[in-house]
Amino acid sequence: MSEYNREYIADKLRKELDATYITVDDLSDGCGAKFQALIVSPKFESKSLLERHRMVNSILAEEMKSIHAFTQKTLTPEQWKKQKPQS
Repeated sequence: MSEYNREYIADKLRKELDATYITVDDLSDGCGAKFQALIVSPKFESKSLLERHRMVNSILAEEMKSIHAFTQKTLTPEQWKKQKPQS
């Protein structure tokens, strides 16, 4: 069982990336070993998808040692604005 939970990961990414929106889902039935994240950050502007993922992976480098799987979707605020459902 991993020592990390979705709140921990979301808080760390939010702080490090100045995220304007973030969701982290634990897909591992509570064992904390499989996560999925949607991260919206202005720090992703002018970065390729690979660069964005490397940014996230470097922030979570220590945690990744005990996380089995981590899926991420990284968007700029402008991309998020175009993509999110309008209410």
